[in-house]
Amino acid sequence: MFYDPLNYPAAALLETHFAAIRSELQHVCGRFVPWPERDLYGRGWSVFGFYAFGRRLDGNCRLCPLTAQVLDQIGCPTQAGFSRLAPHTHIRPHCGRPKDALRCHLGLEIPPGDLALRVGDQVRHWQAGRCLLFDDTGEHEAWNHTDRERVVLLVDIAKDGARDRTGS
Repeated sequence: MFYDPLNYPAAALLETHFAAIRSELQHVCGRFVPWPERDLYGRGWSVFGFYAFGRRLDGNCRLCPLTAQVLDQIGCPTQAGFSRLAPHTHIRPHCGRPKDALRCHLGLEIPPGDLALRVGDQVRHWQAGRCLLFDDTGEHEAWNHTDRERVVLLVDIAKDGARDRTGS
């Protein structure tokens, strides 16, 4: 299931700082590592982490201080980092783990073409500067059938971090 990012202050904070976050992406070229669950994709999915299993990766955060500052304002995410899908990469259907968190993708480098995320029976397309927010525990898959890489900032945010429709 997808959630409305307008109801989550953390998503609004990420979108507000999109330009600064995207500019820091250049500091980590060549430092990405393969996502550990290789059975989901084979090749082509790599990450540069800021938080892993709730632990802040201080060395990586020093390379992108503005991004780290925004993440610190959100609170200690379970997972956070740049997530890159190489051209012609498919992440097979799977279910994630964090039951008390929602997965947020802030689009950073989004090429045109067949590039999407499916959660349940809904398919959404990333947009640069915008967040997609979804329940990672439901079945989902992602693909990049373009000739360019896709990069998002992946952040787990508190599921109970929504504000009501009145903005409180």
